[in-house]
Amino acid sequence: MSVSATGTLSTQSRATLADVGRLAGVSAKTVSRVVLGSTNVSDSTRDRVMAAARTLRFRPNHLARNLRHGSVTNTVGFVIGDLRNPFYFNVAAGIERELAGHGMMMILAATDDDPNSEARVVETLLTQRVRALLMVPVAEDQSYLEGERQLGTPVVCIDRPAQNLIADSVVLENRGGTAEAVRALIAAGHRRIGFVCSPGGLFTHQQRLAGYRDALREVGVTDTAQWELLGDERNGVSEDSVQRLLATEGGPTALLAGNNRASATVIRAVHNHFTEVAFIGFDDFELADASDISVVAYDPVELGRRAAQLAIQRLSEPLGLPRHIEIPTHLIRRGSGERAAPGI
Repeated sequence: MSVSATGTLSTQSRATLADVGRLAGVSAKTVSRVVLGSTNVSDSTRDRVMAAARTLRFRPNHLARNLRHGSVTNTVGFVIGDLRNPFYFNVAAGIERELAGHGMMMILAATDDDPNSEARVVETLLTQRVRALLMVPVAEDQSYLEGERQLGTPVVCIDRPAQNLIADSVVLENRGGTAEAVRALIAAGHRRIGFVCSPGGLFTHQQRLAGYRDALREVGVTDTAQWELLGDERNGVSEDSVQRLLATEGGPTALLAGNNRASATVIRAVHNHFTEVAFIGFDDFELADASDISVVAYDPVELGRRAAQLAIQRLSEPLGLPRHIEIPTHLIRRGSGERAAPGI
């Protein structure tokens, strides 16, 4: 950017191969050979071209070259959900660290957790000729990627498996994680335990709901529908709905939140209405330790790292059965989940 004679800001066009060639006194074709590392160029010519490139701050457009030749780049695409969710950035950190060790980079794109935008966002990344695609699926069907997979682009699904597509996946120990949390609440004397989560239809959240039900069945509690508060993609769980659940006759004395967003809603509802209730959240979050919130935790960076590993392995071993990895979870006891049931 520069300042024009009128005192206004203006932009300067990026230098081209032809610009570098004119300054160095050679053809654009010769500049291209130097950029591509050809040995069929004299040392003096190469020095002149490189000096001209530095003067003009020239950067070769490798993406455009790859597109012209139909090849791929050294980039890997990662399709996430809502950019405001810190979970995705921790996963992305793990992906980026693993890719860096293999000379590769990550391109990030977001669907805003909108199933209708998933295919469009994925297609935009694929036009960049990414070498592999990592994604957090939100749509109910990923079969539109089958053709791309057959062309050799590895597809690895993170946090939930693909639907109607043969693909590798890395997920959390969702069912076992919630079961462990519910067992801890049961040990504190609770039997009326609520489950709060949104959106309830996702594979991830359905698995966590199943683990919640598993643990309650172990102590003979089978009618849990009255304590389950599940939002949909459009209408999440509100503070009012949590408070109404707690205020009902025979309502839960303890709550388990199925994800970090549900945890935030529960915490606000309990705080604003001064309600005493045992509580465990799935997903650790900032300040949870300072607030004595018990959580089902895991390593999101490891989740991303293992996903990147799968993609890299699939680049060299394209054939074979799909691989499915579960990242373990563990319960962190901080106090909120250890509150005893009334009368205990």
